[in-house]
Amino acid sequence: MGTFIITKRVDGEFMFCLEAGNGETILNSEGYSTKSNCQNVIDSVKRNAADDNKYDLRVASNGKLYFTLEATNGQTIGISELYESEMGRSHGILSVKTNAPDAIIQDATI
Repeated sequence: MGTFIITKRVDGEFMFCLEAGNGETILNSEGYSTKSNCQNVIDSVKRNAADDNKYDLRVASNGKLYFTLEATNGQTIGISELYESEMGRSHGILSVKTNAPDAIIQDATI
């Protein structure tokens, strides 16, 4: 089972990472001004993770592969790590689909 970990950045914004059951980070968020906004985005990730159409496959400027997860309104709600191969990226997406829907939330800000 996965875990969403909420942290606070040095600029005071809240963010989360989604870790797979093995502790590997598979998705990160942008920064949010309030913890409530961050938690709302986690709920959106849980709802949208199973939908193949919500994943945008991308190539970074260094040629490595990654993906973003988008909400129904098209807003990016999660960004993956960088992958060396399409197979690695595909496994990352599968891991998000598997871990996100039932992931627990751990608040590391308290």
